[in-house]
Parts: sequence; C-alpha cells; structure tokens
Amino acid sequence: MTMRLSRSIVGQEEAKAVSRVLLEDGYLGMGAETKRFEEDLAAFLEVDPAHVITTNSGTAALHLACDAVRAVSQKTPGQPEILVPSLTFVASFQAISAAGCLPVPCDVLLETGTLDLADASARITQNTIAVMVVDYASNPWQLDTVYAWASEKGLRVIEDAAHAFGCRHHGKRIGSFGDVVCFSFDGIKNITCGEGGCLVTFDDETARIAGDARLLSVEGDTAKRFAGGRSWEADVKRQGWRYHMSNIMAAIGRVQLKRFQKEFLAKRMLRSTVYGQRLCKQEGIALFTTDPEDFIVPHIQVVRVLNGRREELKEALAARGIPTGLHYKPNHLHSFFGHGRVSLPVTEQLYSEILTLPMHPGLSCQDVEEICHEISKTLADPRGTLWATHRPSLWS
Repeated sequence: MTMRLSRSIVGQEEAKAVSRVLLEDGYLGMGAETKRFEEDLAAFLEVDPAHVITTNSGTAALHLACDAVRAVSQKTPGQPEILVPSLTFVASFQAISAAGCLPVPCDVLLETGTLDLADASARITQNTIAVMVVDYASNPWQLDTVYAWASEKGLRVIEDAAHAFGCRHHGKRIGSFGDVVCFSFDGIKNITCGEGGCLVTFDDETARIAGDARLLSVEGDTAKRFAGGRSWEADVKRQGWRYHMSNIMAAIGRVQLKRFQKEFLAKRMLRSTVYGQRLCKQEGIALFTTDPEDFIVPHIQVVRVLNGRREELKEALAARGIPTGLHYKPNHLHSFFGHGRVSLPVTEQLYSEILTLPMHPGLSCQDVEEICHEISKTLADPRGTLWATHRPSLWS
C-alpha cells in the first residue's frame, strides 16, 4: 500500500480559472479577481469584505496581524511580548519575532494540544500585548473562554486558524467572530490557492494597517489595485511588505471555496469519523478531546501513541507504505527560540507521543480502514514488531 500523508486536490475547474486569468483578464498581480475572492470569503464567513485581507501565505497573514496589533497597542512597554503555545508550526513564532515582538512559549493541555490558560497567565508581564491562540489539529477548544480571559487581562487575540478553515465553535464559523483570525491556503490546507492566506479582523484600524502593509504600506493602494489602477503619488509612513495575493492565486481559491462546501468538507469529516470509530477504543492510542458542540473539519489527523511505542508504530506503518508526520517539534526547543531554556512538561510529553496519520479528500475510507488495521496489528503484540520480526524459531 502506498499513499500520501496529505495532498492538494485540484483539477480542471482550477485550471480553467487560472487559464481565464492568464488569457482573458491579462493582469496576473493583485486586482479584480483578488477582490472577488475576498468578497467570496466575506460572504462565506458573513463578515464585512473590508475586514478580509488576503495574503500570499498564512505566515504573511500572521505577521501582518502581529504588526497591526503592535501598531494599535495602547501600551508603551519595552519589547512587546505575545503569548503563544509552543506546540505549533514555527510560522507562528517567526511571525511574532518578525513583527519585532517576543514570542513567549506556553504549555498546552494534554487532552487537546491547545493553549493552557493557567500556564499562559503565569507568563504575563507588563510587556504582554496579545495572545496567539492556535486551533491545533482544527480544534477550536474553548475559544469563548480564551476570548473572555484575554479581555479580562487586557490582551488582544490573534487566532492562528491555519488548520480550522470551515470549522465552527458553538455554532459560529471560525473567522466570523473574534479579534484577528488568520487562515492558511497553502497546498494541503482545507482549501488551497497554491499558496496563500488571509486575515480577518473586526475593527477598521487593524484592517487598514494590515491592508496597506501587505502592499509595502503604500496608503490606500488596495482600492486602486482592485479598480485596475496604481497609487503613483501615495505616501508611505511605516514599514510594509510585499505580501499581497495575486489574481492567479485568487482564481484557484475561488474554485476551491465552492468545492469545499460541495465536496471537501464531507469527505474530510467522513474520514475523520472512520478514524475515530476505529481508534477510540484502541489500546495504546489516545485521541484528542473535542467539544461536542464544535463542528470540526479536520486538516490533519493527529493521535497520541502511548507507552513509548510511537517510533515503533511509525516504522511499522512506513514498512507498509503508510506515511506519517510529526506536528510539531515544539518551538521552545528550536535554537532560535530558546533551545529548551524554558521547561514545558506537557508539550514535551506530547512531542514524544504525537503521530500524524494520512488525511485528505483523496484518501478513501478503505485506506483509513487499512491504516487502522495496521495500527491495531502492530500494537496488539506487547513485545513490539522487533521481537515479532526476529522471534526464535521453534525448530532452531
């Protein structure tokens, strides 16, 4: 059996959309197609289109969010600090540091892999301006509690929802509420633009700063480009970056958004359901806890492998042509972000247990059944696959 851990699901409709931009529209940069994609996203999320800022990557969206939050912060500390769970992709930490802020790694909850608010509370200082909460493995765990906690502490919230496009928390679609919410549209996310991302904010000033900053902070250039023009005489008053989304990327994203609702959503959820049914009682495996009131469209399928058998299971699956991943190496263990100077015991425990199984709409339910069968077969022998492979013959 040979399969992919994750993959892009694109086809003729995406190709036709790109061809239309190339051959009919004739303008490949940020223009009318990008505007239409932002309007489509706004309609999907039921928010103001002016508050949807598309970018050329999810990391760019996070960077712009951190930059804008820092710019509008009413605090006058030393180096601004942003609390962030260590169990996340390094993009979260890089976005914070790129905005001139200090990422403060926090521990996570063992049952969910999401931010431990008690640990985060202990790390607040006079320099703390925000918390970046991560919807790890598409799980928007206790977001209402997180937002209430942040409000009480006087902190802004940047929600890294790279895994959570299409999910709902207590009936509310992720990106339809909150403070600043960032999505990724790279090749393997719930929808893709090839590369890409966006941030959604709910105040005009943050939207204005982020919208300008993605276009090198040329003031008001977004409106000009959406109308097919350029801002030749506009002023630049602060640092900006070339983070805008092209018409080509937007054309792919518009098709993907339609396919998500008609096709991808149901397929991802069905495959996750099969995993859950097969593994929920599997000895040696623990699944993350989710809120029954939440609607989760999984981007990745992460399990905990208990009793120190993660590497053994990973090797056994690889031998059967089943790829696995590791989401993620905790950021506080990276050399650039402290090299383990801070101790985060729960995060470090999860780092030794987590294993990502294949998950994407191109995976069949039979594939999932086979994966679960191999997991059960491997973990059924308490002595491990090494003993099973090299056990002595009765006739030797």
